[in-house]
Amino acid sequence: MAEAAKQHIDQIRRTKFSIGGDENPLTEDLHQAVKNLSAELYAKDVHFLMELIQNAEDNEYPEGIDPCLEFVITSDDITATGAPATLLIFNNEKGFSEKNIESICSVGRSTKKGNRKRGYIGEKGIGFKSVFLITSRPYIFSKGYQIRFNEDPCSFCSLGYIVPEWVDQHPSPADIQRIYGSGSSLPTTTIILPLKSDKVKPVKEQLSSVHPEVLLFLSKIKRLSIREHCQNPNLSTVNSIGIVSETDFMTRKSIDAESYTIHLSACETNSEKQCSYYMWRQKFPVRHENRVERRSEVEDWVITLAFPFGERLGRGDSSPGIYAFLPTEMVTNLPFIIQADFILASSRETILLDDIWNQGILNCVPSAFVNAFTSLVKKTDAPVSSLLPAFNFLPVKQSSYPKLNAVRESIKAKVCAEEIVPSVSHSGQKLFHRPCEVGRLVPAFWDILVKARSEKASLNNISSHGIYVLDSSFDRAENDDVLDFLGLKQVSYEWYAKCIQGCDLVRSVSEDTYVEVLLFLSENWQSMFQGTKMVKVPIIKYVVRKGVTSLSSLSDFSPRTLCFATVKNQEWLLDWSDEFRCMSNFVFMPQTTRTAFIACSKKETVLKWLKEKIKVTNLTFSDTQNVS
Repeated sequence: MAEAAKQHIDQIRRTKFSIGGDENPLTEDLHQAVKNLSAELYAKDVHFLMELIQNAEDNEYPEGIDPCLEFVITSDDITATGAPATLLIFNNEKGFSEKNIESICSVGRSTKKGNRKRGYIGEKGIGFKSVFLITSRPYIFSKGYQIRFNEDPCSFCSLGYIVPEWVDQHPSPADIQRIYGSGSSLPTTTIILPLKSDKVKPVKEQLSSVHPEVLLFLSKIKRLSIREHCQNPNLSTVNSIGIVSETDFMTRKSIDAESYTIHLSACETNSEKQCSYYMWRQKFPVRHENRVERRSEVEDWVITLAFPFGERLGRGDSSPGIYAFLPTEMVTNLPFIIQADFILASSRETILLDDIWNQGILNCVPSAFVNAFTSLVKKTDAPVSSLLPAFNFLPVKQSSYPKLNAVRESIKAKVCAEEIVPSVSHSGQKLFHRPCEVGRLVPAFWDILVKARSEKASLNNISSHGIYVLDSSFDRAENDDVLDFLGLKQVSYEWYAKCIQGCDLVRSVSEDTYVEVLLFLSENWQSMFQGTKMVKVPIIKYVVRKGVTSLSSLSDFSPRTLCFATVKNQEWLLDWSDEFRCMSNFVFMPQTTRTAFIACSKKETVLKWLKEKIKVTNLTFSDTQNVS
């Protein structure tokens, strides 16, 4: 294999020498192409690491293996070029073919050209040649090939970058194996980059900043590791990391979409973190007005949204919010990640927000989000309380990018038109409604309803008073931002009157809970119930004679007087009233109610309120002498 590879390289070199000759008419064009490549490389802040990951994703892999990519940096000068550090990239792909070698020894003849819709993600025509930003002599060892390139022009044909040289030694396979580790066999392809002295620090910084989510949107690579080869590990200056991706293909197909789960785990020094991401991938036809030449062969936009359940895996202070297969440096403030075939700025740091292709993609993101969100919320057998994490994916916060705020507002409008907010249900069935159809309750009244439910009070018609009631597991202060984003309001004050009467909260609850109802009304009368129909709701319990209890509203209580008396006095006063019918306008609080009332820590608040609304007296034996 090695001999055939060497003969192939000799043939390529002879071709370059022939073309590069002074009398060859192709010389000027080829020299200009190489010159253009050199200018493009050095004019752009290309993130070479992303280019190499991108290349590895585009490679072909043998069946039955997990594609992996490994970066190892060492201070050992295994190429004998005097380099202060060397970066090695190991990839278990199938290996370089003759066609791959010929492509890499040319300018503008990528084997991926025109194959965007087949899944290739490389596009800039730089690819492997981006390594010349950090090295002047890159090496490739793959499937019998042992070659290197030089950015300096060859003495025979005056061409740099694309003329391969065969490597007999420095490095040897034994040198490479020592760096990789003797316990494992070498992967098929190794790229060796002796670093320029001024590039060692930037390369180490890029290696240390690779984000653990880098594998999320790569369909092939399942493992990526970065480490430094040192005799003394304590001297390592690179933050090593190992990332593993596992995909759970529990797919659901509808509206040209599918969902699945990716589990990521990242091991750094003395720590391991894991996070699961719910993935939603959906196709949208490319609109005519958004077509561009560089994507002329693409018929569909494929948008993938990633929703992290748990704390996102991160590195540094922020995490990217937009991917173009690989991470950009755009921090969006959105609680989910957007991935699509965006057109990028040359640095790969951002997408071009003004590009009509990218605008077409962003216009489709709200529809993809709503489909994913409703899938998360409604298509599950889990209890309503377990749906809360999904609502945290709503884009509550503003983005720092105005065009992404337009996406946020569109998401808000679409979500608010959907039946996705859970309401109180006593049938065991989950009920969802549009946000405008659902109302919130004040916390104190929720406390009353919880006790009423435990006391077997009938609350089945709680949502039959003109608005549905938000499920109690959602109606909490910590969810205010999400609920405000959805536009949920408090129920009207009149609703409480309807609920107390409709659910019979006066007679169907315990005396302690009934006193809490009175306390709720007394504390909120001025701010909530003054001038409402609450004044007509029968809420005052009273005893007219022994064994007979009745109810009255505040407006209908007059001319009665509610009497408070001691237990002993109340007993004989009721007997006396029954016997002589002489206290027709005096009624008593039921003894069980009075006991609960006395135990209430805020009974003075209730009593003050009652005295403001109705006649109340503390009747004693001496007072009865004036009763005729």
